[in-house]
Amino acid sequence: MIHRGVGLFRLADRGLLRVTGGDRVRWLDGMLSNEVASLTPGAERSGSYALLLTRQGRIVADPHVLLRPDCLWLELPRAALAHTQEVLDRFIIADDVTLEDASDEVDRIALEGPGAAALVAPELVADACSDIEIGGIPVLAAAWGLSGAGRQLFAPAGAAEVVVAALREAGTDAGLVEAGADALELLRIEAGIPKLGVELDEEVLPAEARLDAAVSTTKGCYTGQEVVARMASRGRVSHLLVGLRFDAAEPASPGAPLEHEGKKVGEITSACVSLKEGPIALGFVRAAHAEPGTALQAGGRPARVAPLPFGASDGADDGVSDRA
Repeated sequence: MIHRGVGLFRLADRGLLRVTGGDRVRWLDGMLSNEVASLTPGAERSGSYALLLTRQGRIVADPHVLLRPDCLWLELPRAALAHTQEVLDRFIIADDVTLEDASDEVDRIALEGPGAAALVAPELVADACSDIEIGGIPVLAAAWGLSGAGRQLFAPAGAAEVVVAALREAGTDAGLVEAGADALELLRIEAGIPKLGVELDEEVLPAEARLDAAVSTTKGCYTGQEVVARMASRGRVSHLLVGLRFDAAEPASPGAPLEHEGKKVGEITSACVSLKEGPIALGFVRAAHAEPGTALQAGGRPARVAPLPFGASDGADDGVSDRA
């Protein structure tokens, strides 16, 4: 079971944007909300989670930045790559910077769950990356999870089967199971991680999605910084991402309104029935109603606000390999 061991996921839906050129570090540092200029090779500061924002401080994309010897990689959903590249291209004026879609040059694999870090590159700290070998194949391992803690693996295109076979063998004692997109989505919702195109878009501010970890408070100027700094100084936002628990067999569906005393105060964005947590959802509500325990109506069903991430494992074993 992934909650206790390791889940292996193939990530055909993830993309990779390569940034090259002599001005790439300075230029990208001015584009993204988190540190780029201070990245250094090694297990501690070789990557960061960042946001590409509009001038109004709203979220265009949330790439992971990886430092490579002769370029920078931006990892993000494949579906968001073209728009992200288009937005970034507008800011290349007289800069020595080139953007290329490198998605097809790598096979993507994710390891999720508490045993992932022990299985691959245990020395890495959050968001950092390291070149390793798995099954004799050169692989870049990076320390983040799409559902919380985990490892992201970048293998040369066509090498996935060799890497997966080696991971299966090495992960036997860790309880490694291979699972699909539905299981990964369950894990993401349980972890309370907002997803681009679902919780995150150009209507959402970083503070509303609780993405403080993607924003540096010490670096220089970047697109949207003024708005982000203003929000931080005021210390309040109008809406917040929250977890929701339901007193029903099924959660309300994404798009369902969240109401308090008959007035709409928000909307559900993601929902699932977790075999660990029961019927749960993510959504945005007005800040005044974001306190854990607040009773709401969600699409006519009783719900209550829950802290994120949802509770730690209660020890129950669901026995299902392709679901979280």
